[in-house]
Amino acid sequence: MDGDIKPNGGYVMRETKSSTTVSGEISLAGLLTIAFIVLKLTGYIDWSWWWVLSPVCITFAITLALVVASVLAAQVYEEVQRE
Repeated sequence: MDGDIKPNGGYVMRETKSSTTVSGEISLAGLLTIAFIVLKLTGYIDWSWWWVLSPVCITFAITLALVVASVLAAQVYEEVQRE
């Protein structure tokens, strides 16, 4: 289907057989983590490594909480649909 144009809810999508592209974007948590690591290694801050890596840990915890909440919501929705 290389080059086919299909309408999709008012938008036009072009399907191609290209591989997944990787963008060069970095999140705020990633920037903070890199900045904290550089500051820790250069001696400008004397934090524990838990605080230095906290942006990654917090992002992971929030993502995990959202996944668990989504799974639980899907189970509740499925149970309600059965009744």
